Amino acid sequence: MKKQVIDKCIFFLEPLLDRIFENRDFFEGIDVDYKEGLKRFSFKVGLENDLLAFIYSGEKYSLPAAEFGDFLLREFARCDGFTVCIHERGNDAILSCDGRDVKMSNKATSKAASKAAAGSTAADKRPADDSRHGDAYTGGTLGNREYVIKAGPAAGLLKAIGIMSKDGKIKNDRIRKYNQIDHFVELLVPMLKEVADGKGGAPIRVIDCGCGKSYLSFVLNYYVKEVLGKKCYFTGLDFNPVVIEDSKKTAAELGYRNMDFIQTDIGVYEPDGQYDLLMTLHACDTATDKALNFAVRNRIPNIVCVPCCHKEMNENYSLPGFEPLMKYGVFKAAIAASLTDALRCSYLEAMGYDVSAVEYISPLDTPKNIMIRAARGYDNIDSVKLMDFAGMVKRLGTSLSIGK
Repeated sequence: MKKQVIDKCIFFLEPLLDRIFENRDFFEGIDVDYKEGLKRFSFKVGLENDLLAFIYSGEKYSLPAAEFGDFLLREFARCDGFTVCIHERGNDAILSCDGRDVKMSNKATSKAASKAAAGSTAADKRPADDSRHGDAYTGGTLGNREYVIKAGPAAGLLKAIGIMSKDGKIKNDRIRKYNQIDHFVELLVPMLKEVADGKGGAPIRVIDCGCGKSYLSFVLNYYVKEVLGKKCYFTGLDFNPVVIEDSKKTAAELGYRNMDFIQTDIGVYEPDGQYDLLMTLHACDTATDKALNFAVRNRIPNIVCVPCCHKEMNENYSLPGFEPLMKYGVFKAAIAASLTDALRCSYLEAMGYDVSAVEYISPLDTPKNIMIRAARGYDNIDSVKLMDFAGMVKRLGTSLSIGK
C-alpha cells in the first residue's frame, strides 16, 4: 500500500483509538477485516484492563492503544484493502480503505435492533390488533399507540427487564407496565432534549432515588444513548440490597457500564458530582420526600417525581370544620394524598422551581399516576411562598418530611 495512503490511515486511526478510551463505558468491540491477494483475514478486538485484546494467527495479544495502532499499520502496509469497525452503543465508527483511498464514516446503530432483525418472523409483522397467538405485537405500535421505546430496536432491553418474551413478543401481562414506562419517557423527552442541548458534548448525569429494579433508568439510558445519541451516566439509590443486586445484574447483562447502583439511605447519601436530573418513582414511606429534599439541597436543576406513600399526613392531619367528613377513611386518605402532593409542589416552587403536575398514565393502569415535573427557574428562595407552605402545614395540624 502506498505511503500516502498509510499516512492517511494514521491521520484517521489515532483519534479513533483515543475515542475508545474516552468512551470506554460505551465501547462494545472492534471488527477488523482485510485482504491480501486472494486471502482474507479478520479478527475481533475487546477491551481488557485498559488493553486491546485479540487473537490473531493463533496468538493472543493484549496491547495498549498505541501498540495496537502500530500493529494494524504494519498489517495494512502489506494488504490490498481493509475495514476497521469500532462499535459503541448506538454508533459504529468505520475506517475503510480500497487500496487507493481511505474513508471515515459513522453509522447510527443499535445492537438490540440487529438482534431483533436477525430473529424476526412473519408473526412479528401481523397487524397491531392481532393478538390471536397470546402475545402482543412487537412493532412500533400496540393497538393505536405509537411507542417512543419501540419494541424492535429495544428488544434486548425489553427482554432484560421482563417486558418482552424470549421469542420477541410483548408479554400480555406486561403491556400495562410497557405503557407506563413508555409514556413516562414520552413526557420526559422535551426535558431530556433541553438538558442535552444545554450540556453540549458533556455527559448527562441522572440519579434515580428509590430505584427498585431500575426499569426506568434502563429505559432512559437506552433512549438517551441510543436514540438521542448522547453520553449519559446513571446512579441508582435504594435501601434494599436485593433490588440493588438485581439492578447490577441487569446492567451487566445489557453491557450498560455507565450505570452505578448503591445500597444506601437517600437521606445520608453524599453525591460524587453534579446531577442534571433526579427522578423518583413510587419511592415508599418517606423516600419520596427524602429524594425531593436531596434534589433541593444539591441544586439539581430538573426533577421528575411520581410520588408515593401519603400515610405521613393521613395519620395526623385535620381539616377544622370538616370533621364529620373525616370519619370516612377512604375519603380522608384520598384528601391526604392530594394535599401531600400539592404541598410538595408548593415547597418546590418556594425553593426556586417551576412546577407542573399531570396524570401521566390512566388510573386504570395504576392509581398512583400523578407526575410532578420541576425545573429550577431561579436561585433565590421565595420567602413568601415558603411561609405560605409552612402556614398551610401548620393549619392542617400535621408535619411532613419535605423541607426537612
